[in-house]
Order: sequence, then C-alpha cells, then structure tokens
Amino acid sequence: MRNDEFIVMPIAQTKDETKTSRTFFFDYNLNSKPGQFVMLWLPGVGEKPISVSGEKEGRFSVTVCAVGPVSKAICELKKGDKLGFRGPFGTHYSIPKDVESIAVVGGGYGSAPLAYLCEHAIAQGKKAYFIEGARDSAHLLFAKRMEDAGAEVLLATDDGSEGVKGFPTDLLKDALKAHKIDRVFSCGPEIMMKKVAEISAHFNVSSEVSMERYMKCGIGVCGQCAVDELGICLCKEGPVISGKTALSLKEFGNYFRDSSGKKIEYNSRRV
Repeated sequence: MRNDEFIVMPIAQTKDETKTSRTFFFDYNLNSKPGQFVMLWLPGVGEKPISVSGEKEGRFSVTVCAVGPVSKAICELKKGDKLGFRGPFGTHYSIPKDVESIAVVGGGYGSAPLAYLCEHAIAQGKKAYFIEGARDSAHLLFAKRMEDAGAEVLLATDDGSEGVKGFPTDLLKDALKAHKIDRVFSCGPEIMMKKVAEISAHFNVSSEVSMERYMKCGIGVCGQCAVDELGICLCKEGPVISGKTALSLKEFGNYFRDSSGKKIEYNSRRV
C-alpha cells in the first residue's frame, strides 16, 4: 500500500508518559526510520503530523502531546479506538558507519524521535548521550526508557526539580568538552535547536535538526511548509536537515508561518 493512503486501525496499546503526553501503539509494520513522521487523522476532528517515537517487531508508536484541538482529542482515545494514519514521510536522522558516539538534545515532545534514534544507535553498538530539557520533572519524556536502553542520560529543568537547573544546551556544551562525540542530533523548540547547531559548529561536530512547520499534505505538494530562503518543503526535504543548512535559513529560530502564511516571530524559549 502507498504511504500517502490512509490506514485506519484500532489502537493496540496506550501509555501515559506525562500529564499531557500519551504514547499510542499500532500493530503495523510501518518501516519507519528515526526522524520520520506520520499524518495522524481523527475523522471529524482533523489531521496532524506526529513523529514516530519507536518501531520494533511489527509495532510502531507515536507520542502525542495535548497542545491543540486535534492533539487533545487524540489524547482522549483509548485502546481499541480507531485512528487513521499515513506515512512514513520525510527525511530521517543519519548515523554514518564510522560514527562511534552521538549526543541527542531534546526539549518537550521533541524528545520522542530522539529516543527512537538512541535505541537505533545503541543497537548498532554506538555510545549515546541523551540530553533533555523541560520546565520541570513532570514534563520530562523517556528518561527511564533511555536509561534502560543503555544511554547516558543528562537532564536539565527550569526549576531544578530534576537534573541540573538550567538549559540542555549547557549540558551539550559540557558533554562536547568532556567526551568524544562524533555527531549531534536535536528536536524541540527551534531557538534551542539553533543554539545546538551553533554549539556543534563551534566544536566542529556535524549536527542534524528536525524543523517543525505547518504541514497540510505531507508530500510536498501544497507548499505550506516551504521555508525561506531555500524554498524547500520540510515535509519532503525535511523535517531532518543538517545543522549547517538550518543555520543558512533566514527564518530558522527567528519566525515561522501560520496556516494563512503570516509570519509569526518566535518568543524567547528554553535553550
């Protein structure tokens, strides 16, 4: 079946991750790679792009944070309820064979595809540093999952309730000073990712980031997710792009566009 056709099937399992985030499991061989996404569809409510947060032995998962009308409605679903999806779409994180160790930097629900990536890297015998930031301990995702997978987990919270009080980008800087890290990956608030790309470049380490934009079609037709000034569509030529490419984009970390195409400036966010 083509990946741009909707498949509707019952939810095999759900798992509450935080007060606002829930993981949904589907017994389906999606053939995804870390960093790719699916378009989730709830009939009568809407459609939303969501990163794949894991796939193993014919079962894949997506982790949804209840932040808008569609995601809130999806998070109310339970085991056995039906949900539509199509995909996987987009580019994925890449780990060259000669890479021995990686660091991932996540913020909020951006940690979902990075957890999938860490498990993928560890299965290949690579060292993984899982760096995550959140406002408090209640909003941290997958720390226990990453510990169980064998990653070195480094946490930062705004209030100091878990890990260090501060920013995940500070932890990245310390890790790059103290360890041999061959590649850095990031997903989360864009201002944070811009800082990650800049820090990585300073240490001469290649990086990849996952840029989130308003996506309608998922296949590069509508142009809604095109970015200035390259004009690439992030649903097809992204969402994962190199840090070098991201830093060349005029809008990266500065603004995005809403559903009407209007520019929306980024406010200061956790970095």
